[in-house]
Amino acid sequence: MVKVCVTGIGLVSALGGSLEDSWRNLIAGKSGIGLHQPFPELTPLPLGLIGEQPSELTRLTQMVVASALQDSGLVAPLADCAVVIGSSRSYQASWEMLARQMYNANHFPVSSFGNWLDILPHFNAIAAARQIGASGIVLAPMTACATGIWSIAQAAMLIQTGQCQQAIAGAVEAPITPLTLAGFQQMGALAKTGAYPFDLHREGLVLGEGAAVFVLESAEFAKQRQVKVYGEILGFGLTNDAYHSNSPEPEGKSAIAAIKQCLERSCLSPGDIDYIHAHGTATQLNDQIESMVIQRLFPQGVAVSSTKGSTGHTLGASGALGVAFSLMALKHQILPPCLGLQQPEFDLDIVTAARLSKIRQVLCLSFGFGGQNAAIALAAL
Repeated sequence: MVKVCVTGIGLVSALGGSLEDSWRNLIAGKSGIGLHQPFPELTPLPLGLIGEQPSELTRLTQMVVASALQDSGLVAPLADCAVVIGSSRSYQASWEMLARQMYNANHFPVSSFGNWLDILPHFNAIAAARQIGASGIVLAPMTACATGIWSIAQAAMLIQTGQCQQAIAGAVEAPITPLTLAGFQQMGALAKTGAYPFDLHREGLVLGEGAAVFVLESAEFAKQRQVKVYGEILGFGLTNDAYHSNSPEPEGKSAIAAIKQCLERSCLSPGDIDYIHAHGTATQLNDQIESMVIQRLFPQGVAVSSTKGSTGHTLGASGALGVAFSLMALKHQILPPCLGLQQPEFDLDIVTAARLSKIRQVLCLSFGFGGQNAAIALAAL
């Protein structure tokens, strides 16, 4: 099997405008979550904003793609590089703005639809391909909160099957829109003060903006280029509950299957995992079922944390951010903290403050609406 390596990372989050800034603030126990009111018709809410106002999808994508290329030492054009960039909300903010303009005008002027083709959900991946001069495979996964890991897994499969030697992969999310906030608020899923994953008194999720994009290469290609390597993608598991539109399957059967599939493909046993970057949304159901799944599969105990208390829940990008932080944990041999945890509800070895630890293999988990389950195993080379 072809080994797939990560040679570049581009990341932006509420914690900082770069990978290093976000990692430094994460390890320092800081949070990018604050009380904001970006839309006057909605009440103030805790949000993980990158700037003072909601970010724009295209700009976020351009930033992280450029950062990932620079980090890996690559220069465009990259004609044979595959592009796999997903998003859960994609250009939803643009569509909401267009709908608002049409509603206020009380009619449907043709001129309003001038750029509608450029804001179709998959066009962000196409724009990234144009940015790097790629003329090969372009994919735009959209699998709820599991999008980031699905994107990386798909890119890894392209390399493993010899369809390309390099791929740009990850996810970008700018989900702070009136409809998204109102929808989650209607569900009762939004927190009122902050995100507290796995805490007895957790309130719900905090929406955050963010993006993480990776340069993936075959190990042989990376060796030829003589570039640094963050780590290797060992394997992944992808399943679906086929149970409910937003509630996870109560016994976690499909989530367990995804993790088992990942471990089997990675030639690992549960005891080989040194750290789990959990999905950890701080909602009642997700944390409860994810904890049950971890306890069942890792009875020997394993260090666990969720970084959503620091970044907010970046929906489709959350798994990609988790992979980036997991790779940094491997690089620095530091376990990142689960910020906001005061009183644990579950019997897990949750990391409450950053600490040095010997880390060889890590597991990153994502569980999205509609029962989209993703797990990916990473290791230092």
